[in-house]
Amino acid sequence: MFKRISIAAAGLAATTLPAFAHLNPEEHGSFMAGFSHPLFGADHILAMVAVGIWAAQIGGRALWVVPSAFVGTMAIGFMMALGGIDLPFVEPAILASVIALGLLVAMAARFPVSAAAAVVGIFALFHGHAHGGELGSAGALQFGVGFVIATALLHVAGIAAGLGVSRLGAVASRIIGALTALAGLTLAFGG
Repeated sequence: MFKRISIAAAGLAATTLPAFAHLNPEEHGSFMAGFSHPLFGADHILAMVAVGIWAAQIGGRALWVVPSAFVGTMAIGFMMALGGIDLPFVEPAILASVIALGLLVAMAARFPVSAAAAVVGIFALFHGHAHGGELGSAGALQFGVGFVIATALLHVAGIAAGLGVSRLGAVASRIIGALTALAGLTLAFGG
């Protein structure tokens, strides 16, 4: 068990590299640019996988409702940015989402499904806004479809990880949550 937790910790530690998700807006506009966007930023990966793990911890309807709430609200944030509607503190809110979602996993917080969906939805609004705020207007549909699919796949990976790690015991997923929160703090304050 210790070996598996060590491997998971090493994997999470490797994702604490600087966020490279925010590409040059002139390069945006394609499906692949959108698809790759969440995959090249530690902040996005950590938050989206944590959503899946937390949904797995809650179980039942949360397995599809919580990730769906994230994806749907993220799309709304994306459209808000494209429409020129500003949100304050987008980047700090994204970093806060990594820390908060990591802590929710670490505490194995048992929220009602609707409350969990609302929590992830708030964070998703900022993630989506960041995607749209960097895009401009060229290729918005293709880019949006790409990052929505990548996000959904990261949620599925988180659900699979959460269900798999739960077989090791509740402590294992709590450790992953704590490491996620620590990685978020590193991203936020580790220069």
